Amino acid sequence: MQNRVLYILLAAVASILILRASVFTVGEGQLAIKSVGGEIVDSNYQPGLHFKIPIINEVAKFDKRIITQFYPSERFLTHEQEQLNVDFYVKWRIDDLRRYYESTGGSEDVANARLGETIKDSIKSVVTQRTLQQVITADRAEFTQAMMKNARPSARELGVQLVDVRITKIDLPAQVRDSVFDRMRATFKAQAAKLRAEGAESAEATRAEASKEQTEILADAASQADQIRGAGDAAASGIYAKAYSKDPEFYAFYRSMRAYKDSIGTPGDVLVLSPDSAFFKYFKQPQAQR
Repeated sequence: MQNRVLYILLAAVASILILRASVFTVGEGQLAIKSVGGEIVDSNYQPGLHFKIPIINEVAKFDKRIITQFYPSERFLTHEQEQLNVDFYVKWRIDDLRRYYESTGGSEDVANARLGETIKDSIKSVVTQRTLQQVITADRAEFTQAMMKNARPSARELGVQLVDVRITKIDLPAQVRDSVFDRMRATFKAQAAKLRAEGAESAEATRAEASKEQTEILADAASQADQIRGAGDAAASGIYAKAYSKDPEFYAFYRSMRAYKDSIGTPGDVLVLSPDSAFFKYFKQPQAQR
């Protein structure tokens, strides 16, 4: 009886062990490959529980999330043969699991090493086409796009997708740094002088054009003012003539009163005239008839 219980327990343990060896789980952030003797049987597994044949089938799991790898400083030569030390990092993830497994053996370190060489070649191809000044002052987005464009085909051969490639630091070797900076300062100084000269020339042309427009506007305004003033004077003369024609005597009286006010209305003024002058007409005849 005891032996029978023991056999049942052993059978149950064996069954549990076989069952555990026959199943495997794939997490949300994982990819899995099932193979026989190194040959891939299946790689299309969704997250969850799956079955395999114990001992015969081998299962390898991989991270399907984005992987970030930083690389040490590498030296590159610019178009004018200036040396640059460049630090960079790469973000990638598995895109084609079968190809990734076949090209790297499923090793993340192998993938990082091969991607690093690919990115170095890409950086080299981009840097060698530019001068030192162009590399330092280049738009980082344009620089990154050029590297990604060159590196993507090689990354696809590894079964991975390049998510991002970034330059973290660009530095000059210590032995050439001062001379390069002096050359760059001289170049920027010459460019600044050129821009200032062009700006001064443009400002002078703008001022001359503005002065010309000002003269034309003032001349046009003066012409219009003369025309308006002439029209006003003509209208005033017409009104005066019309008023004079209606009552010449009153008009003459009004003008004389204005003349008296303007000529003898200020204290201290001296006016020398003949007593019989027509100027004193209304003093002599204050009730002159119309």
